[in-house]
Amino acid sequence: MSTRYPFTAVVGMDDLRLALLLNAVSPAVGGVLVRGEKGTAKSTAVRALADLLPVVPVVAGCRFSCDPVSPDPGCPDGPHADVPGAERAARMVELPVGASEDRLVGSLDIEKALSEGVKAFEPGLLAAAHRGILYVDEVNLLSDHLIDHLLDAAAMGASHVEREGVSVRHAARFLLVGTMNPEEGELRPQLLDRFGLTVEVAASRVPEQRVEVVRRRLAFEDDPAVFAARWADEETALRDRIVAARTLLPKVVLGDAALLQIAATCAAFEVDGMRADIVMARAATALAAWAGRTEVTSEDVRQAALLALPHRRRRNPFDAPGLDEDKLDETLEQFKGEEPQPDPDEDPEPDGPGDGGPGDGGPDGGGPGGGIPPQSEGPAPETDGVPEETPAEAPAPAPDPAPQAQGPGAGERAAVQAAEPFRTKMLSVPGLGQGAAGRRSRARTEHGRTTGATRPRGALTKLHLAATVQAAAPHQRARGRTGPGLVVRRDDLRQATREGREGNLVLFAVDASGSMAARQRMSAVKGAVLSLLLDAYQRRDKVGLITFRGRTAELALPPTSSVDAAAARLEQLPTGGRTPLSAGLLKAHDVLRIERLRDPSRRPLLVVVTDGRATGGGADPVALAARAARLHAAEGTASVVVDCETGPVRLGLAGSLARELGGTAVTLDELRADSIAGLVRDVQAEQTTRRAA
Repeated sequence: MSTRYPFTAVVGMDDLRLALLLNAVSPAVGGVLVRGEKGTAKSTAVRALADLLPVVPVVAGCRFSCDPVSPDPGCPDGPHADVPGAERAARMVELPVGASEDRLVGSLDIEKALSEGVKAFEPGLLAAAHRGILYVDEVNLLSDHLIDHLLDAAAMGASHVEREGVSVRHAARFLLVGTMNPEEGELRPQLLDRFGLTVEVAASRVPEQRVEVVRRRLAFEDDPAVFAARWADEETALRDRIVAARTLLPKVVLGDAALLQIAATCAAFEVDGMRADIVMARAATALAAWAGRTEVTSEDVRQAALLALPHRRRRNPFDAPGLDEDKLDETLEQFKGEEPQPDPDEDPEPDGPGDGGPGDGGPDGGGPGGGIPPQSEGPAPETDGVPEETPAEAPAPAPDPAPQAQGPGAGERAAVQAAEPFRTKMLSVPGLGQGAAGRRSRARTEHGRTTGATRPRGALTKLHLAATVQAAAPHQRARGRTGPGLVVRRDDLRQATREGREGNLVLFAVDASGSMAARQRMSAVKGAVLSLLLDAYQRRDKVGLITFRGRTAELALPPTSSVDAAAARLEQLPTGGRTPLSAGLLKAHDVLRIERLRDPSRRPLLVVVTDGRATGGGADPVALAARAARLHAAEGTASVVVDCETGPVRLGLAGSLARELGGTAVTLDELRADSIAGLVRDVQAEQTTRRAA
């Protein structure tokens, strides 16, 4: 008996359960992306789905799960003529975030391919997931090169392994299911669009439901087999309903009226491309089959829109996913045609998985799922008791460079909105790194342009063909070569060294003191930082945010991949008080020291956003700030100072700070992409000069 937590024992989460069941009914829907906070049983629900899927007929002995009715003619284990069929349980294959490329797509023995002409292929996870489920926990943390392979396989329904002219292809059609915590970063838009449906999950705020969750989980951990046996009848009934819905699915009619509503909805919400229309059509059809009906209704279309469109409406990583349900209802009503009349013997509407059936007992609920959970639960964001104002609606107050009060809220001004973000020039770390794959600084990576060759350490993954032939050529006569084939031995193989781009840790230290408090000025500063955060998202960086004002510096956001979390903290940032510049630099030094221990291969880039003034932190705050800056310079930390000083008279303090840091100072205007064509070259030139000195 399975020791997985039973699907029907999951409490609540109707949206998630319905989305998973629709994909079980119709895998063509395209999978599910589950977004939610940590500890909400996302992985538990997904893993439980595997036990509900019908058995899969396969060709006996085929490592690629070919269907005996229509086997893949290009299967590496084929041909399959006169091979008996067999059945096996549906597979759920998990892709670890840290998996290698060979583990995902499979590995090819290059030595045998060159010396013997034999394609010795070891299938990977894509082959194992064929005709099953490929599950990626924390999918937003998956490396770019693995995402590229997933996108290719999802688009073509096949996986291709290419190694220096040796090619292997096999079918790879799977149901893609991913879970993620948005606090840790967002998905690339291309992969996000490949998920057919998306749901948001959150822990229940109802005490009775939370009690039931704990009670069931403890019972399962005490004796998984006994707990699973208690839910066996519900699991069997739900499995039978999935089979019945699959059987009914080909008979469901998607009428012109429903199809017009789908097209009108996608057009009204301005989603990109046509995939949303197709996914909505498939999801609405699956909803009708799940409800036991043979015609798609407006309610099916509405439910499909709530599941298929929210993640396709995002234009940048700072937009929260969601759908305006009032606008959705207006669109559906406007294009509403003649509704099919439900048969009295059929279910009146597409209910969720708890429709008076399995899993409907206790606090599970069971009404129709779909849509985004209410966002009003939990405390509202703090605004320090001061309403936010739009710069255009209020006159800019005079700057207050040195307020006298020094308490936590002394001299504090309300947070202002950020100016419109803009495209920035790329800031990079000088030298050649070896960090995580990204798009910012130069680094030795597994992917990129070939720059040389070396002897492989362990398994060969990227063959340098010319270097291998050059190493083997002098020994052909001694090895007794007689035919046209090249006699290649292990010592001749050479691994290609490649150069690409890495992601960095971009740590922002933002001056929020009184000298920055002019509303129009702080709005421009926030707009610049927001622009840099957007650039960091596109370049796959980790980001951190330090703010300093009054007497201390605060780590507003520990280093994370979630740039939208940084943007939210920045938006709520008030200003006021003195300028403890040294405290901000020392806090940045401590954060970078800890991060070097956690992730030594990820190189940092310190971005200090300030006018350079130092009015707090001791008898000589300027000297203290200079000493703190030299700590960063001594450790070789790449740095950029964004000079926020304005007005006709400039003191040039930010430039002095940049020289102490060993970095470069740029103004807000120079930060724009069309204004600082030589910025990166200047940063690298100054770093090179400093090291030579």
